[in-house]
Amino acid sequence: MTDSKPQDRALQLLVESISDYAIYMLDPEGRVVTWNLGAERLNGYRFEEVEDQSFERFFTLEDRRAGLPQQLLERARADGRVENEGWRIRKDGARFWALATLEAVRDDDGGLIGFAKVTRDTTAQHEAQLALSESEQRFRLLVEGVFDYAIYMLDVTGVITNWNKGAERIKGYQADEVIGRHFSIFYSPEDRQAGQPAKALNTARDAGRYEAEGWRVRNDGTRFWASVVIDPIYDDNGQHIGFAKITRDVSERRAAEVALADSERQFRTLVSGVIDYALYMLDPNGVVTNWNAGAQNIKQYTAQEIVGQHFSRFYTEADRAAGVPIRALQTAAETGRYEAEGWRMRKDGTLFWASVVMDAIRDEHGRLIGYAKITRDITEKRNAQLELQRAHDQLTQSQKMEALGQLTGGVAHDFNNLLMVVSGQAQLLRSRLSDDPRAVRALDAIEMSTRRGEDLTRHLLSFAKRQRLQPVAVALNERAHGLRDLLAASAPASIQVILDFPDKLWPAQADVSELELALLNLTVNARDAMPSGGALSVAAENVTLRGAAETDLKGDFVAISVSDSGVGIPSDILPRVFDPFFTTKDVNKGTGLGLSQVYGFAQQSGGRVTVKSELGRGTTFVIYLPRARAAPKAAVRAEVAAEAATGANILVVEDNPEVAEVAAGMLEQLGHRVRVVNNAAAAVKAVNDGDRPDVVFSDIVMAGEMDGVDLARRLRQDAPEVPVLLATGYSQAAERIGDEFPILRKPYKMADLSRALSVLLAAAKASDAKLVQIDVARRAKAKRAE
Repeated sequence: MTDSKPQDRALQLLVESISDYAIYMLDPEGRVVTWNLGAERLNGYRFEEVEDQSFERFFTLEDRRAGLPQQLLERARADGRVENEGWRIRKDGARFWALATLEAVRDDDGGLIGFAKVTRDTTAQHEAQLALSESEQRFRLLVEGVFDYAIYMLDVTGVITNWNKGAERIKGYQADEVIGRHFSIFYSPEDRQAGQPAKALNTARDAGRYEAEGWRVRNDGTRFWASVVIDPIYDDNGQHIGFAKITRDVSERRAAEVALADSERQFRTLVSGVIDYALYMLDPNGVVTNWNAGAQNIKQYTAQEIVGQHFSRFYTEADRAAGVPIRALQTAAETGRYEAEGWRMRKDGTLFWASVVMDAIRDEHGRLIGYAKITRDITEKRNAQLELQRAHDQLTQSQKMEALGQLTGGVAHDFNNLLMVVSGQAQLLRSRLSDDPRAVRALDAIEMSTRRGEDLTRHLLSFAKRQRLQPVAVALNERAHGLRDLLAASAPASIQVILDFPDKLWPAQADVSELELALLNLTVNARDAMPSGGALSVAAENVTLRGAAETDLKGDFVAISVSDSGVGIPSDILPRVFDPFFTTKDVNKGTGLGLSQVYGFAQQSGGRVTVKSELGRGTTFVIYLPRARAAPKAAVRAEVAAEAATGANILVVEDNPEVAEVAAGMLEQLGHRVRVVNNAAAAVKAVNDGDRPDVVFSDIVMAGEMDGVDLARRLRQDAPEVPVLLATGYSQAAERIGDEFPILRKPYKMADLSRALSVLLAAAKASDAKLVQIDVARRAKAKRAE
């Protein structure tokens, strides 16, 4: 039987030489009876200072009050062994985190003779594990277990010289199976072939310590992942006598680390591939504790620049002053999550629209340990949503305006027919009642009312985009003086009118009279917004639009802005300002059609009108008109009016009897002979079968297969020598024909009718004379040929 004294001595030397572990014995009451160098280094006491002292002095005051030392003794006494981690106190009062094992030691009869205690300072590992746990963004809370230790000795060649129960449990060998064998039997074949056992001993001897982890092999051939520490052992004379070896089975930790590493690698791969997300952690106070590549990409800070800084620096000054960052932390802490969108600031000071999610992170005891924060730059998405909303609003507004336009256009047509009857009859009566002053005044009032009604329908038609426009290339800078006078005449002296039309302004394609009317309407609107005076600025600039921002236009446009310094328009009213008949003015102070005319004119001209306003700051309207590609024509002197014609045969085509009666009366008063038919088919028959008239005067909108335009085109084929004059209060057909046929707008004046007929008859007469000259020339030529 092997003598145990050398082995005991070796074991004693082993225990005494281990500097990283405090290994000592306690009596059954918990008093220190032995003390190794590791205990002296770890706890700071010499043996003489702690001998026969209770090991409670190494515990914190809180643990002593909680009775933890006695609880550990009781558990070790009952279970044979107990492990725990916690804060311990050194002699100088400093704390360290300890991993401790307490085992009951019994004699051969089973009587308790004391306790063996092994303590290791794991403060660094503990703090590293805590730091790692906090930086892994909610993926896991570090779970630590307490594992057994295999503690045994090797001689200088690596042969095992003693063996403890921990080694037996971990490696599966009994002492008599392994003592005397080389420790390389615990290595895998590939490690033995690579010479790892010899390298471990050489490193321990040369460097004073060897630490490593790797696969080790049990007696049954199974493998486990081991944490290994090898220290060289020297006797009192400094002679190297072997090695102290501590092995710990950390297979579960290794498996967890591998799984976690795989998970983290997958997560890092995901995060690195999706750089649109800033993922980082905050401590409970909101200080940034880690930083990913997406955060650097979005916010422009490197980890070195931002870790340790408060996350409120990403907020705008206004949000910080309003306490938004603090409220975000409070909300996340109280409800578990905070979600919001808002402006955030990059390192360079630029702003981006962020989608933010902040989750509270708690440990297994429910204690708040920080926040996981995810930020995404959704500026483009927000802009797209705003653009979509603008497009939707524009479509809704366009549909509303189109529906209102169709309604108002139809009303305008019927209203103009009514005005035609009233106005025409008043003009007919004037010649009969010219000697009666009271009657003349009454007729003046009637005609003034019809003119106001005509202006009203003009605005309605303009809003409905059914006004007959005559767009030309307009050089606004050349008309600046006249426009200033025109607008200033509509504003009181207390309002300063300022025009700014640059010399290089493009010509605009627009109807001059409708443009002037639109600017007048805007001026009147501005005037009413500045009852105490102010400034009215009319400016123009060249712009190139790309279908974004406030309009859907693309191409080159001239933008005419009309700005006032008035009271402004409330935000709830602003979307309705272009609606017909909508007004905030007092009764009899406005029709609600001025801005409707501006809207319709801009739309019908191929442009747009926009409005911005701020209460107390004023309002700005901007009219966008297409750039004219043709050069503006210089104003020409008006041609001398044709001599008034009389005695012509006029065929009137009108399906409204009252309008037909007025037209016939006016023509007769002008000295013409009139015949009336009520539809286009009857007019064709009258022209082809009877005496052909000198002029056909037809309404455009009529019931039947042919309207007035169709009639005019038919007569151009059947009787090209008969001129056609058209009249309408409103007609989409009139828009399509352009200058194909002359058109009178209802309600027309007798003078307008006379002038239009005189021009047509003069042109027809000139055409007949030309045809006669051609015929005479042909006959002369034929006679010479004979």
